[in-house]
Amino acid sequence: MLVGKILVTVLVIFSSLAMTQQTIRARDLGIPFSGTPGKYNGITDVTGVEVGHTTLISGKGKLVRGKGPVRTGVTAILPRGKNDSTPVFASWFTLNGNGSMTGTAWLEESGFLEGPIMITNTHSVGVVRDAVVEWSIKRNSLYYFSLPVVAETWDGTLSDLNGFHVKKQHAFAALDNAVSGVVAEGNVGGGTGMIVYDFKGGIGTASRKVGDEYTLGVLVQANYGNRDELTIAGVPVGKEIPDLQPEIYEEVDLRYPFGDGVNNNSSSIIVVVATDAPLLPHQLKAVTKHVSLGLGRNGSIASINSGDIFIAFSTEKVKVAKNGRTARTNFLLAQEMDPIFKATVEATEEAIINAMVAAKTMVGINDNKVYRLPHQRLQDILKKYRRLDKR
Repeated sequence: MLVGKILVTVLVIFSSLAMTQQTIRARDLGIPFSGTPGKYNGITDVTGVEVGHTTLISGKGKLVRGKGPVRTGVTAILPRGKNDSTPVFASWFTLNGNGSMTGTAWLEESGFLEGPIMITNTHSVGVVRDAVVEWSIKRNSLYYFSLPVVAETWDGTLSDLNGFHVKKQHAFAALDNAVSGVVAEGNVGGGTGMIVYDFKGGIGTASRKVGDEYTLGVLVQANYGNRDELTIAGVPVGKEIPDLQPEIYEEVDLRYPFGDGVNNNSSSIIVVVATDAPLLPHQLKAVTKHVSLGLGRNGSIASINSGDIFIAFSTEKVKVAKNGRTARTNFLLAQEMDPIFKATVEATEEAIINAMVAAKTMVGINDNKVYRLPHQRLQDILKKYRRLDKR
């Protein structure tokens, strides 16, 4: 029975990638974005980067813990692909800390990312982390020990969060089936059950060319914000679409240690930035901080209930000297960083909107329903504000 489930999962991964070829993206709707994207307008435009998803969708109706309904999954980002486990320079930053990203203590200390980045739901971080260790051991790519980077956002409005439906086999599938090229967006992988500005959200990606030499790509798992905050291309879209609010027939009980909790959708966002520009860890730290400006363009206030956590890495190779004790690498001069910062802001902004545009209306636990961002209405609003790109 378990083998059957794994096979179904793998089929879902491949079908999602195939469907993405026809998926409408933000630029297709005429949303004006600045900057020049790469071939795929995704994080995989950075050579070597691979992305895989495992998407788990099953059941309907009343929530029965351990049985479903299930609307969740796992997303894997491999900096150099499955066949190259060489560490990459990396850094991370938290804009607001109501969330989790494992492995960051060693990441901060060493300046290196030594494996994939995984994103899943809040209560599946542990099983995914352990799966990465086992996967690395089986591939003989473990460097003495492993402190995997696994991040999360909360999908408890639509999925049986406390049912522990993500298993290690699902993490294996996301890793094993990671590919370059087109990245599936919306209701896929770790983003399957996520909500953005009270519309359906999930996985989104975008990229920017940085001059003639470098590329920078962003992938987000977006699950944050309240409707009235939503801004697209400078237009107050959230205020223009006050209807189509989530239909919540039975709230999840959120309990806080002091006072009553506020049960809203100002949850979390994980942002992964990849670049082939030669950057050192302290420069990548600056890049992660500039992700915040991309969120701000779309209206985020980094709510206290939100886990806004970002990680960035560079695929530039480090050359170890013959003595085995020293190494050399290239790095950009400080005065050359502004184009990198600009690309980060632009790609983050677009990746979030790509997640919303790709997402489909979803019904989950207790028949809770979250609507997709209506494409035609969005275009009409942009036209009203004279912001629709008619190319």
